[in-house]
Amino acid sequence: MAASVDFKTYVEQACRAAEEFANIYYETMDKRRRVLTRLYLDKATLVWNGNAISGQEALSEFFEMLPSSEFQINTLDCQPVHEQATQSQTTVLVVTSGTVKFDGNKQRHFNQNFLLTAQVTPTNTVWKIASDCFRFQDWAS
Repeated sequence: MAASVDFKTYVEQACRAAEEFANIYYETMDKRRRVLTRLYLDKATLVWNGNAISGQEALSEFFEMLPSSEFQINTLDCQPVHEQATQSQTTVLVVTSGTVKFDGNKQRHFNQNFLLTAQVTPTNTVWKIASDCFRFQDWAS
């Protein structure tokens, strides 16, 4: 992190990126799922309710299998990951929670954690998912 950017500014930038990302991710999941894997790195991992999936092809097959969905995000939080932990790769942890209704199933609470990494080109920065962890949160009623 450059000394010219104070930590508060860095966190604000990360949170703006996280909000934009979350809007794109869940809209893509609900409406354009066939292109969802474009948001993931080639070697990205997904742990979905304890089931590990790795790589674009496996991710693509997994997402195609899921029934259509309606996600509603209730909370979103984020924090930059210290560059010493990521070999100076700009990385942001994004935590979301909300409800999802998969076609033919009851609405369920979930939480999801993403590790996003900045893919910087001379013209722009694209955030890609390096790691994704999704878990249903079913409380006893």
